[in-house]
Amino acid sequence: METAPETTQPTKLNEVQLMLLKLFNRGMSEQETREIRDVILAHYQKQLQEEVERVIVEKNITREDFERILNESQRTRASKNEGGR
Repeated sequence: METAPETTQPTKLNEVQLMLLKLFNRGMSEQETREIRDVILAHYQKQLQEEVERVIVEKNITREDFERILNESQRTRASKNEGGR
């Protein structure tokens, strides 16, 4: 039995998205566009960094933990590369 193709409903814009559309409902130079993008990216980068730091403290992750994970990842990658020869 064949099913009908799944249709997706358009996502409604949230309050922030609507506000940004209204705020930037004008022509902008390429430079202005880059500056706005950089401000937004910096905001999300700061939020991400704060979340990572919170998790590190909450889970008591140490430098040694990071180094162990990095070394395990490098060994796994190296063994996969050797197997592909």
